[in-house]
Amino acid sequence: MKFGILINEGPYQHQASDSAYLFCKAALEKGHEISRVFFYNDGVNNSTKLTEPPQDDRNIVQRWSKMGEEHGVDLVVCVAAALRRGIRDENLAPGFRISGLGQLVEVGIQADRLVVFGD
Repeated sequence: MKFGILINEGPYQHQASDSAYLFCKAALEKGHEISRVFFYNDGVNNSTKLTEPPQDDRNIVQRWSKMGEEHGVDLVVCVAAALRRGIRDENLAPGFRISGLGQLVEVGIQADRLVVFGD
């Protein structure tokens, strides 16, 4: 099955990003495809390389980057939401890219399921 993922919440103030990551990890392990993860609203905060969690905490941004690299998952950050929060291309962690809402519409059409995490 081909999944598209929408994340609407930031990495450390809400469970949505952790839940989405674990969902994607389990789906990939079962042989499913994650064609795109779209970060929208506060979810764009999952993409910034400026995040520095304590050493004993999980690094959610790094987890997403690694998944994108290892499994070819397209990590798309909404341009409007990113700019509102001061996130630009030069602030993105490896594997993320900025694009528009058309990427969300496209994955919604092409995927078998679009799974939404966060409000």
